[in-house]
Amino acid sequence: MPTKKAPLYKIVFRNIFRRIENIIFSLKEKISERQFLYFSAVVVAISCSLAVILLKNFAHSVFVFANYVNTYLKLPYINSLLPIIGILLTVFVVKHLLDGSIEKGSSKILYAVAKKGGIVPKKQMYAQIVTSSLTVGLGGSAGLESPIVITGAAFGSNFSQRYHLSQKDRILLLACGVAAGIGAAFNAPIAGVLFAIEVVLADVTISAFIPIMISAATGALVSTVVLNEDVLLSFKQQQVFDYHNIPYYILLGILAGLVSVFHARNFRRVEHYFQKKKSKIYNKALFGASILALMIFFFPTLFGEGYESIKTLSTKNPGALLENTLLDNHKSNEWILLIFVGVTMLLKSFATGLTLGSGGNGGNFAPSLFVGSYLGFFVAKFFDLIGINNHLPVANFTIVGMAGILSGLFHAPLTAIFLIGEITGGYNLMVPLMIVSSISFAVSKRFEKHSMDVKPLADKGDVFTSDKDKNILLKIDVLKLIQTNYQTLSVENSLEKVVEIFASTSQKVIPIVDEKRNLLGVIEFQHVKSFIFNPYRVKFTTIKEILTQPEVILQFDDGMEKIMNSFDKTNHEVLPLVKDGKYFGCLSKLDILENYRTNFKEMVIE
Repeated sequence: MPTKKAPLYKIVFRNIFRRIENIIFSLKEKISERQFLYFSAVVVAISCSLAVILLKNFAHSVFVFANYVNTYLKLPYINSLLPIIGILLTVFVVKHLLDGSIEKGSSKILYAVAKKGGIVPKKQMYAQIVTSSLTVGLGGSAGLESPIVITGAAFGSNFSQRYHLSQKDRILLLACGVAAGIGAAFNAPIAGVLFAIEVVLADVTISAFIPIMISAATGALVSTVVLNEDVLLSFKQQQVFDYHNIPYYILLGILAGLVSVFHARNFRRVEHYFQKKKSKIYNKALFGASILALMIFFFPTLFGEGYESIKTLSTKNPGALLENTLLDNHKSNEWILLIFVGVTMLLKSFATGLTLGSGGNGGNFAPSLFVGSYLGFFVAKFFDLIGINNHLPVANFTIVGMAGILSGLFHAPLTAIFLIGEITGGYNLMVPLMIVSSISFAVSKRFEKHSMDVKPLADKGDVFTSDKDKNILLKIDVLKLIQTNYQTLSVENSLEKVVEIFASTSQKVIPIVDEKRNLLGVIEFQHVKSFIFNPYRVKFTTIKEILTQPEVILQFDDGMEKIMNSFDKTNHEVLPLVKDGKYFGCLSKLDILENYRTNFKEMVIE
């Protein structure tokens, strides 16, 4: 049968792509390795910036459309319906176009760095764009930044794989993609660099800053040239810092830390509820989206990223927030506005949890800014209304509050400080930003050792932390070290067989198993060497008599930190490992230490 000819546009696109690839390969051969890395940082940044522009424009257009319709309906009906449609469409795309799975959250980047050598699946270059635009663009109460940084990381990872770069450069380009994504999303290149350093890379040297800075600057530049300023989160109205307000900023920092813990824990509760819920994916999506729709009906500012409402809060007319809501007639009542803002702030964690738990895609970066701005407004307005201090700059508190929650949730105070500093167009608020961010970080750290993205992975030992020794252990691939070729025996075997194995192999442990591969115990050379070469005792001793139970039996899914603790606790050189209750192999402490030494030499990015 004749083969079907590809459409003309596909042939043209394929030819153009091949020519570009040939040019890049040719360039790689002609310039130095370092120069090619700089070039790669620019290419990755441009690719990521285009994805940001696509996502941001789509989400903003849907928001404008929804508000246009609401102007005529006078009630947020359309705002309630769109998220249901968006989440159901997202579930449909994931099930039928993305093989039924998609990696959500920036934690997946951390996992890729810690456990996969910076390798991110190729489909993440487009999967995040499609699914998050449907979810958040149509009103899901989440942010686009997490999908953006995953997309950027995927571009960096796959570019380095395509052009055969080393693992060090692959992880570095992954971080470049992340920096470009943040830089483009907020037109904040410094924040992009700091986010990549604080959150993604656990260990980095000064030389690694240059490619990351190039990517972040490129991303911000492309965003500035192409993206409409209305789409970006930016502020023009702010007042200078008054040192008399320091006590109130300290209070805001404490509250920001506590609210960060509240947000993180409730978000996880909602998400875990849906993970455990045993029902069909469409039923689950409809259930969660319907609850979200009901919340948006009463609190329309929960719709989408919420950046427009953040801008509204920082203006001289924050009452506009209540327009096209059930409280429209009370928008001049400041107490009602304050209660509305406070309740919405507390509900945001549940709304985001419903959005992501029911099947939508997005992140917690934008929600953290949303909650922070609402908290800052609430604190300043509250003291104004009760008459204690009616001179607090509400706009400043609204802006600084964002840094507090961002620092508390992600444990990234430097990113929080410089992000807000950049999007406000200056650094007049640097002192209160530093006060609020550092206090919030300290309070949050007191209750949550790890940030909300890192915590579930750190609990499993699947992500880098500030502990460098632990990070090196995490890089060790346990599966490659498990010795599955150890000779095993059954209790029916004679002791002569034990002598033969110890004499002819380097085994120091012999696992004893039954016919179903259940581990019955082990025979250790150190335990039996005193009589094993005595012919009389060998002849009249059975395996059952010398069989011992190991102090610890390793599990197949144990993390490396737990495995090393087991070795330290028992002082054994070799421990047996089981999978699904069956004997699988043995693990040697010496093999782990040798691998540790190798990884130690490669740990720091140069």
